[in-house]
Amino acid sequence: MSSTLTATFTTRREAELVVERLVQEFKLDRKAIAVQADGDESTVGETTSGGDAPSVGPGAEGREDAPVEGRIRVSVSPEAGGDPEAVRSAFAEFGGESA
Repeated sequence: MSSTLTATFTTRREAELVVERLVQEFKLDRKAIAVQADGDESTVGETTSGGDAPSVGPGAEGREDAPVEGRIRVSVSPEAGGDPEAVRSAFAEFGGESA
């Protein structure tokens, strides 16, 4: 890989799933993959999901405090190794948009 590949995701869950795919299945170096907010604000993505979503169990009080401020950015540096097309394919599979 000769340049950094970057995509943004709607939810933190999607970003975490693509990182899991890149590391576990494609054997990329996790230290060369960055996950961060796509902007200045702390965020869980554009919509809540997983542990960020309000509880729906009987008698449970839902949470409303997840910072929904924008997309999540995943960047894969050349040091990660791997095939750029495989990385782009994984980004697309989990709804990533090129950044």
